[in-house]
Amino acid sequence: MFEPLRPTFAAEVNGIDLGEPLTPAAIGELVTAMDRFAVLVFRRQHLSDEAHIAFSRQFGELQHSPNYFQKDGSGRSRMAHPELFDASNLDARGKVLDVDDDRRQFRLGNELWHSDSSFLKVSAKYSLLNAHVVPADSADTQFADARAAYDSLSGAEQAKIEPLVAEHSVFHSRASIGLTNFTEADRKARPPVHHPVARLHPGSKRKSLFVGSHASHIVGRPIAEGRVLLHHLAEAAGQPQFVYSHHWEAGDLVMWDNRCTLHRMLPFDDLVHVRDLRRTTVQGDA
Repeated sequence: MFEPLRPTFAAEVNGIDLGEPLTPAAIGELVTAMDRFAVLVFRRQHLSDEAHIAFSRQFGELQHSPNYFQKDGSGRSRMAHPELFDASNLDARGKVLDVDDDRRQFRLGNELWHSDSSFLKVSAKYSLLNAHVVPADSADTQFADARAAYDSLSGAEQAKIEPLVAEHSVFHSRASIGLTNFTEADRKARPPVHHPVARLHPGSKRKSLFVGSHASHIVGRPIAEGRVLLHHLAEAAGQPQFVYSHHWEAGDLVMWDNRCTLHRMLPFDDLVHVRDLRRTTVQGDA
């Protein structure tokens, strides 16, 4: 049922229809597989938005999208359900976003290594990304094994980061690519949060790096020193031996564990080709 895709993590799941309700035993198998592989690939599912949400809900409470820049001038959003995060390059009318559209600028931040919702006090557990339309060159998504990356560090490096805490903010990650025009209400609703740089993954009982583009700096350390360290750790996780690149086909659903992976979208000609992917996000534990 589970076919490993990389030596250290990621697996393709066969013989399952996600459009049908799963038994508690089947859900338990998938959770056990997530603890082992961290990334599960389900091919040829072609789920509707409603089926996508229903499948995701079997793993816990779903986060709602904050809708940053997702509404057009008339107040319309492309997504009919608040549980869906729009990972496309389309506006509410289904047109490709213009080069200087804030919605496009926001989504360009997804090309940086990150963990979904690490900027929340209770960060994300699972993300489930469903492909409706993909361009010819696919615009792959890469996943990095942050547990294997932690294991690859020397004992001295592990000891160095063990007590460290990083501040995370979605406004930091977007400011790093030049997007700063959020409202005061946006900023008040998403204040910075603190997370350990190395966290114990509860399912596998393995240590994992918890870094990425939302991590602004190390609390209590000089800003420059902390940012260089965070950059080094993200680079360590992104080494080729720790990365699985998913080549999208319409109908694919990929599920991953944000607590022990990083991910990023690879660039494509987003001013020409349509890429319509939609994400649900399972709330983590406090």
